[in-house]
Amino acid sequence: MRALIVTTMRNEGPYILEWLAHHRAVGFTDFLVFSNDCDDGTDALLDRLHELGQIVHCRTKKGDRSVQWEALSAASAHPLTRTADWILVSDVDEFLTIRAGRGTLADLHAACPHADGFAIGWRMFGSCGRVAFDPDSVLDQFTQAAPESLVWPLRAILYKCLFRNSGTYRKLGVHRPRGRRDGGPFAWVDGSGRPFPGAGPESSPAVVHSEGQYALAQLNHYAVKSAEDFLVKRDRGKPNHMEQEIDLAYWVDRNFNTVEDLSAHRLKAERRALLQDLRADGQLADLEQRAIDWRRARIVWLLTDLDTFLLFSRLQLVPKSRVLPMEEQLMLVRARGRLAQTPS
Repeated sequence: MRALIVTTMRNEGPYILEWLAHHRAVGFTDFLVFSNDCDDGTDALLDRLHELGQIVHCRTKKGDRSVQWEALSAASAHPLTRTADWILVSDVDEFLTIRAGRGTLADLHAACPHADGFAIGWRMFGSCGRVAFDPDSVLDQFTQAAPESLVWPLRAILYKCLFRNSGTYRKLGVHRPRGRRDGGPFAWVDGSGRPFPGAGPESSPAVVHSEGQYALAQLNHYAVKSAEDFLVKRDRGKPNHMEQEIDLAYWVDRNFNTVEDLSAHRLKAERRALLQDLRADGQLADLEQRAIDWRRARIVWLLTDLDTFLLFSRLQLVPKSRVLPMEEQLMLVRARGRLAQTPS
């Protein structure tokens, strides 16, 4: 079985090797990675991984759309995409974590052999109160997450799709495949194996579950990391919405440190062995260290700006987000839905 991850990256050098090692341990065989406008050597690190046969690296060509959509358009026509049996579009701060069996794709498919697609919910992992950037393992540092049942803020109910590449969909999308062709049935389930209404372009990338949605799989989303890391993320901007500022509201919507979740550690030994093999390549190890050094220098430079410094101080004043009672969460979801239907 060929399982493919498609992703876009910019200035993510310190995190690439761990992310790659984790997903190889999960069972992914192929990685199609697009980079753009890198300052920290991410593109050079990806070139070396390409030379080693670990990934396929492409540089995103400028176009009329955002860099992410340009990359996904190119990926939709790429030979790796055409030959893949299963596809996931994911980011380097997202780690697919399978809770069925030993934690591999084979275990997920065995738990739901009838499924053609899995709509796997984001699970927000917070900063754990960490202030300083630390290049050590993301999975080992950030172990506090949102509870299994969370519907507000709305980011908590977004999902991404692992789907069978059967030709049912014409092209890739950020959260779900797009361009459904007429044809036979396509069985979607959620991260708990429950029937899912569908994940095509006509559906929302958010689904409200007042009950847990991660019984079989979840997408660990390390969207904030440390306060210093968050400054670099803000500096980089969103790949699909560069006009939207990454600010304190972004932090509050994602910085949940409510419960400990070590489910990604089930494959820790396999991940560490794969990571050690990658770093045994001297060029890769050097490129990773250069990216770490660049990030440290960038943080120092960013903190010379007063507005950035004040944001940095506020991140420490609001170290974690509070989980509202479920009744209040559902009330906010309903109110938000009414506002969305109100003409402006």
